Amino acid sequence: PLHTQAKILRVLTEQRFTRVGGSQQVSVDVRIVSATARNLEQLIREGHFREDLYHRLAVVPVVVPGLAERREDIAPLARHFLEVQARLNGRPQPRFTDAALAALQAYDWPGNVRQLKNVIERVLIFCDPRTTEIDVDMLPPEVTSRTASLFDPDHDLALMALPLKEAREAFEREYLKLQITRFSGNISRTAQFVGMERSALHRKLKALGLLPGRSRCRKPVHQAPRKMEEPEAEAPPPLATPIPTP
Repeated sequence: PLHTQAKILRVLTEQRFTRVGGSQQVSVDVRIVSATARNLEQLIREGHFREDLYHRLAVVPVVVPGLAERREDIAPLARHFLEVQARLNGRPQPRFTDAALAALQAYDWPGNVRQLKNVIERVLIFCDPRTTEIDVDMLPPEVTSRTASLFDPDHDLALMALPLKEAREAFEREYLKLQITRFSGNISRTAQFVGMERSALHRKLKALGLLPGRSRCRKPVHQAPRKMEEPEAEAPPPLATPIPTP
């Protein structure tokens, strides 16, 4: 609430506060570390957050990107949470299959690390204690929604109705789309994983319409008009010097 923000701002500015029910001010010397998952600049424009409080807090801002922007961290984090939950539950630690890790890396994780931790805990709770591998079909539906078509029997039947060329292109488009998402758009890492040369993968992505074309036209540079130089005026011819008569 805005009235609470005003009180926090007063404490940060004056470094004093009054306890609830008290009458004397207490001096404080503290360092504030604050965090949020919301867009404070947008809240300021909407009138829900005080701009002066924002500038008081944003002395050293540190932006931590979400999991969707650092998908390479998903696999080690998932393994870590799996190890922790297995130890807490006193059970052997299973391992993720490659398909399960690919599905985890293809998901956008709007709840970031907390959501990933909860999903891993849920999977471990519902799976059989004797399970040694966690496969893609053991993950929640919301996580596998983007990769489900590659493992769906109905999808296989749809491919069977297409000619070989179109079926191959449909599979390659879906497969490469997931891999590009999995590696955060990094073509070099995607090419290394799928076993292709980077230039060949680049051409394949462009042919499948997965690579946005870049305009080769350079943006015109606006320059200030040059001032025309006026021609210098010609000097008048020298006057003839009269010869004095003797």
